[in-house]
Amino acid sequence: MPMLKLENVVASYVPGVEILRSVTLRVEKGEIVCLVGPNGAGKSTVLRTISGFLRPSSGNIIFNEKAIGGMAPEQILKTGISHVPQGHSVFPKMTIHENLLMGAYTVKDKQVIEQRLEKVLVLFPWLKERAKEKAGNLSGGQQKVLEIGRALMLEPPLLILDEPSLGLAPKTMASLFETIRQLNSTGLTILMVEQNAREGLASAHRGYVLELGRDKFEGTAKELLESPEMAKLYLGGSTDGESYRSRRGRLRTLI
Repeated sequence: MPMLKLENVVASYVPGVEILRSVTLRVEKGEIVCLVGPNGAGKSTVLRTISGFLRPSSGNIIFNEKAIGGMAPEQILKTGISHVPQGHSVFPKMTIHENLLMGAYTVKDKQVIEQRLEKVLVLFPWLKERAKEKAGNLSGGQQKVLEIGRALMLEPPLLILDEPSLGLAPKTMASLFETIRQLNSTGLTILMVEQNAREGLASAHRGYVLELGRDKFEGTAKELLESPEMAKLYLGGSTDGESYRSRRGRLRTLI
């Protein structure tokens, strides 16, 4: 069984106006899966529906063989899904140390909290060096790393990232994606939405392309990156290689 599976999920913010139209996808344990597509495709809505911020009107969401569709966000958090939202969500007037502790606010055992904090600080040593600084003083990329560190305080089996590179300079973005790959190398499963499709897929094992609330393509990251049609529609240019028609046997067309 996949760690996470969505089956024909339909969801809307306003009754009668569907944003997700029968979305089906899976995330295997140990993978990085990236969702890409144009603005308004429903990518972030998929993440919000998984995390319980939006209730699906139909379809199934299964996490570790448990149905979680329609559960409240705090219940889904307890199942082991941590969600780092789009934009910045640090508490700017609190210190880096205090921000990290907020990630474990549901944990009552102080010894467990300290153990988890030490693990996060080993992953990101600079957070320890600057622990007493206000989080609001950090750069955009540093704030995103702090948000990820805070999410890891729950030791989630699945980490969800919504547009992690949003607003970051190219050098900072490259560093962030390297951090994501390093986290995955420790065994962490990651599902992310990324507007920068080329960079997001380059860091992923598999990808899904959403368009108008539906799955349009599914494939390995390599297949999606090398597809001429993908390049034309979503990657901002063309790519060399075999034609999309000859590749269709390996790149699954969903609609």
